[in-house]
Amino acid sequence: MLPPFVVRAAALAVATLFVAVASAQTPRPLAPIVVTASRAPQSLLDLVADVTLIDAQDIAQSGAHDLAALLSREPGVEIVRNGGPGATSGVFLRGANAAQTLVLIDGMRVASASSGATALEAIPLEQIDHIEILRGPATSLYGADAIGGVIQVFTRQGAKGFTANGSLGYGTHDTFAASAGVSGGSDTLRGAVEIADRRSAGFNAIVNPANFSYDPDRDGYRDASVSAQGAFDYAPQQKLSLQYFKSRLDNQFDAGDAFDDRTITTVTMWQASSSNRLRDGIDSRVYAGDGSDRSLSRTGLGDFPFVTHQRQYGWQADFALPVGSLTTAFERREERVESEPAFAVTSRGTDSVTGVYRAVVGANAVQANLRYDDSSQFGAKTTGALAWGYRITPAWRVTASAGTAFRAPTFNDLYYPGFSNPDLRPETSRNVEAGVHWTPRAGEVGWQAHVVAFRNRVSDLIVFQCDANFVCAPANVADATLRGIELYGDATWRDTSVHASFDVQSPTDADTGHLLPRRARRHGTVSITQAFGAWRLTGEAVASSERFDDAENTRRLGGYGLVNLVVEWTASPTTTLFARADNVFDRHYELAADFATGGARVFGGVRWKL
Repeated sequence: MLPPFVVRAAALAVATLFVAVASAQTPRPLAPIVVTASRAPQSLLDLVADVTLIDAQDIAQSGAHDLAALLSREPGVEIVRNGGPGATSGVFLRGANAAQTLVLIDGMRVASASSGATALEAIPLEQIDHIEILRGPATSLYGADAIGGVIQVFTRQGAKGFTANGSLGYGTHDTFAASAGVSGGSDTLRGAVEIADRRSAGFNAIVNPANFSYDPDRDGYRDASVSAQGAFDYAPQQKLSLQYFKSRLDNQFDAGDAFDDRTITTVTMWQASSSNRLRDGIDSRVYAGDGSDRSLSRTGLGDFPFVTHQRQYGWQADFALPVGSLTTAFERREERVESEPAFAVTSRGTDSVTGVYRAVVGANAVQANLRYDDSSQFGAKTTGALAWGYRITPAWRVTASAGTAFRAPTFNDLYYPGFSNPDLRPETSRNVEAGVHWTPRAGEVGWQAHVVAFRNRVSDLIVFQCDANFVCAPANVADATLRGIELYGDATWRDTSVHASFDVQSPTDADTGHLLPRRARRHGTVSITQAFGAWRLTGEAVASSERFDDAENTRRLGGYGLVNLVVEWTASPTTTLFARADNVFDRHYELAADFATGGARVFGGVRWKL
């Protein structure tokens, strides 16, 4: 059972959200198509899963300075960052650990085998076309690590005709950003290339002089990135595609010495695929690629490299059935690490088989997932999920689902010399959830409200422990319960639009009842945008209740409330001037103990598209 205060807060938020949405009158005209929820295209309005789409327009108009900041506006998402933009960042999705959320770039894994998490700080927004967030366990779709859900980033794609884009901006802390790209082609041959550069002198990341890593200098960063895509339709419904992404982030950090300590992170992804209509009702896609994370810590004690390669191969077939559709996928993933110090084991392989059935029969919709993963390291795991939806009226839907998931131990957990445990088991989870969804005009978005309640029990959590002799190693010794209610919606009325999300949750240690580190019981955002002819003004409020920096809940991180502003002026059909002010009242708050967040800051510039 949820605590009474959770129920009361949820009821109040539901009422507020539905009143706000009920005043809207001019929704967006189209219902987008998403693929992450089932590995195949589906209308966003027909899903039985809990999914958010952030499209290219949303990204541009947000004015967000990085991926973590953009994601923090969405339901179920909390972020943690060890300093400012460029510093190590993580996402807690529905209260799950950062390494328990799977991040994909164009369907490919790029996570580090050291931390188990993806370097979000090294995925620039300038390279992103859109993002899909799937909340809830998704191991039965994508394999290990998707306990909290999946965040899939899609890079820019080529299209028929010719377009060019660019942006230039400058702001607080001597932050500079520039990007440029071209896209174009014909009916048969298309491509796109985007380059970007962002740098900042930064600010002092650690502000507590008592912290052993304190160093009163500015901690800046520079990120240079490129993405490229090409597609060749050599026959009707027969396509070959190539994709490439690379980002190199050089970020300074404090280590309590006079040395210019820094981490250089390079994230690279390439993929080649062939998409083919084999016959009516049967589509096939074969792909091969590699996702890598190269992290080099350069300190006064020397250089410490850690390189992860994930070679990935797969074949997916989609079948149209007399009732519904079936997706099958056969995949192999080969992980390899290079590190200093060297590990006893440096590679592992996983073979997988996945099946996804979807059907809509009258007012009912159903999706069933089943996946089998066989790892050379920890053996076989089978996961599944079953989701059901019912359309009560054209405007009202209810959904319910249950599923299982697991996370594999990292190479650090298993083999780091002197601080590892090769006998670790994968973490596992069982999740149930139910939702109510309101979209009063079928086939349209921008006029909607959602309430989703969930409970996710995570077992065999890997926790670092030290014994009486100060011998330290990770062990499967903890369980966690992640439960809560998400409320979110959008409304558009004439020249006014509202986006709101509010989360009431209880991500706790199942034995002690303590909150999991750096997670709040309540957090949310509300943004209101008003258009005045060529001008757009957005006010955004972000709030969070208290959190704790440690598992014992002794080191408190206070709650906070922030106000951000964004202004845009469309000077011409091809040119837009913009400015964003973050934390306009200069509130002090921390996402991680002792780490600064930069105070009030402003960034402005121009972007254009031909």
